[in-house]
Parts: sequence; structure tokens; C-alpha cells
Amino acid sequence: MSSKSPWGLRRAARPIGDLVSQLVEPVVARKAGMSLDLIGAWPEIVGPRLEEGCRPEKLVWPKGYGDETTPPATLVIACEGAFALRLQHEVETILSRVNDYFGYRAVDKIKIVQRAVRQVRPNRKPPVGPLTASHRDTIREATARIESDNLRRALERLGESVLRRNAVRPKGDGR
Repeated sequence: MSSKSPWGLRRAARPIGDLVSQLVEPVVARKAGMSLDLIGAWPEIVGPRLEEGCRPEKLVWPKGYGDETTPPATLVIACEGAFALRLQHEVETILSRVNDYFGYRAVDKIKIVQRAVRQVRPNRKPPVGPLTASHRDTIREATARIESDNLRRALERLGESVLRRNAVRPKGDGR
């Protein structure tokens, strides 16, 4: 799908991910010294045993990087406490895979910092209780005179939802 700009040129729609990465990439490069591509490839670099417990934090490049005599960067990896020992055992493999990813010897050391990595997302769904037979009867009675089948079914589903949410609400809760 393409749209016409005010100047008469046709431009194709672009995925929002491309637009966001154009905005975020310079910030990540400046703050962490690495690219979004490395972060995206991280699960493949460390493998399934470590991907959920660690993440690349930043690349620390030595001053004057680019000279023939300057040493490669240090990769700082944030790691959960339970994964630290496993990560230490895999350091050489990870170094090799990171350098393979870059295509040259970009990193020669890994520094492990212990931090929370996993993000636990809270369950935002409201708790619901069981729907009793008397609830169903109440809903049927309330919607019995509605002629439209679609409207009646929609109102029945709404009634079920409301009664199930109210079933778990403590008595005296004024909401």
C-alpha cells in the first residue's frame, strides 16, 4: 500500500519496527557502545540455557580504539545470581560466538555483573469466580424479552462477565 506525499512522490508504507530502530539505535550505540543487532542476536549467541538469565549490558571500548595496538572491547553482561556460575563456565564459548557475530576479534574479555534480568509481568486480569445456576437464570430472565439474537447473546456474555468478577469481590467492597 503506498501513499502520495504533498510533493507528488509515492512512498511505500514502512514497518513501525524499522522506524523505531532508527530512533533507538543511535541511543543504544552512544550509551552502551553496541548495536540493537547484538541484543537481538543474544539468544542465539548464548543459547537456550542462558538466554533468560543474562543479557548484554554494554561494550566498553578502550580509548583510541581502532589503532592496531589498541586491545579489543570488554563485554559487560548482566546476569541473574542463579545463572552466574553457568555463565562463567561458558565465557570462552560466548567470546568466540560474539566475535564470530562481529566477524572479527571485537571482544577479548567478559565482565559479569549481577543484576535482575528477568522481567516478571504482573497478571492484570481481574480474578473471576464461578458462575452458578442461579446467576444463569438471572441473566436469562433479564435478557428474555430482547428480540435480537445477537444483542441478547452479547448482553448475556456481559452479564456473565460482570457476575463472575463480582463473585470474587469481598463483601463490603464499594466498587
